[in-house]
Amino acid sequence: MDDGEPRILTRRSISEVAPEAWDRCADPDAQADGARPLDPFTTHRFLSALEESGSVGPGTGWEPFHLEAWRGDEIIAVAPLYAKAHSQGEYIFDFAWAEAYARAGGAYYPKLQIAVPFTPVTGRRFLVRPGFEAEGRAALVAGAVQVAAESGLSSLHVTFCTHGEAEAGRGMGLLHRIGQQYHWHNEGYGDFADFLAALSSRKRKAIRKERARAQGFGGTIHMLTGDEILPEHWEAFWAFYQDTGARKWGRPYLTRAFFDLIHETMRDDVLLVMARRGGRWIAGALNFIGREALFGRYWGAIEDHPCLHFELCYYRAIEYAIAEGFARVEAGAQGEHKIARGYVPVPVHSLHWIADPGFRAAVADYLEAEREAVGEEIEALARYAPFRKG
Repeated sequence: MDDGEPRILTRRSISEVAPEAWDRCADPDAQADGARPLDPFTTHRFLSALEESGSVGPGTGWEPFHLEAWRGDEIIAVAPLYAKAHSQGEYIFDFAWAEAYARAGGAYYPKLQIAVPFTPVTGRRFLVRPGFEAEGRAALVAGAVQVAAESGLSSLHVTFCTHGEAEAGRGMGLLHRIGQQYHWHNEGYGDFADFLAALSSRKRKAIRKERARAQGFGGTIHMLTGDEILPEHWEAFWAFYQDTGARKWGRPYLTRAFFDLIHETMRDDVLLVMARRGGRWIAGALNFIGREALFGRYWGAIEDHPCLHFELCYYRAIEYAIAEGFARVEAGAQGEHKIARGYVPVPVHSLHWIADPGFRAAVADYLEAEREAVGEEIEALARYAPFRKG
């Protein structure tokens, strides 16, 4: 038995790590009992789909540099690590930091990022096997910082980590940042009507009116998962995704091949909500299914119909979560408009290591003020939640 410090290895592709070894760290409960993964995004098959499809890798600005921590002849912890040539696709953005660093004469890029690319979903980022929590987490942090320092990189970032990881990271000297998202929480509702009954009368009437308007688009809405999803659905959704990506990011982050790969390996963990009108698919929302939550990821449409976005992305997701007994729906980044539809503000966390001591001190001061401001904003926004008072 090796009683020294865990060994750290880096891998330039997820394919260099055995799926079973990765997933024993990423979701040991699912490995043990065959249950659905708590977090589908840190599974080997999701990260592999990103790499195999060319959505990340050479030319994308996301170069895989995954970490393994070994104890003896066993992997006890892993982390999805990337060398970043830009700050796109992160959703906890540091563009202002990069600009300030460049004005001071430094090269901010490349940097290191422990994250799931293009995925603003909170989850474990230090993937540690049970029984090795403190040791594995410390090894991964030390290993990532060492890689950044020895490579002369400006910084290391850990985005959308859990609150527990954020607290532990602060204890190891990392800087803690807080942002916010909007989540829907299941308070034991029996159906959508139960959820509506928890709202104020005015908000309840508004949602009923909005749903009626959306459902009057002249077509049908289909909830598809597993083998119900066919190649024609992905072909249609790719058109939706391209339209949304072109308008939001200039070019889509994901390639067409990504959707074929998740169909092969993850269609049981996917919910497609698709609208059909006049014999063709005209809009859709892509969700991933976790053990306790539904994660809304992408939406798009090739026809514009009032309120259809809210119906497909928010209300159908709530209905599905209630039917499946899920604790929450996470509808992605941004969007104060979600509050009126029952999604409430919640904090999200990230950790940061800055190589330059002076710049690190300036960022630390900024984050302290930002945390206070975000906390106040979450408290203020929560007052606008549509639920009945008392």
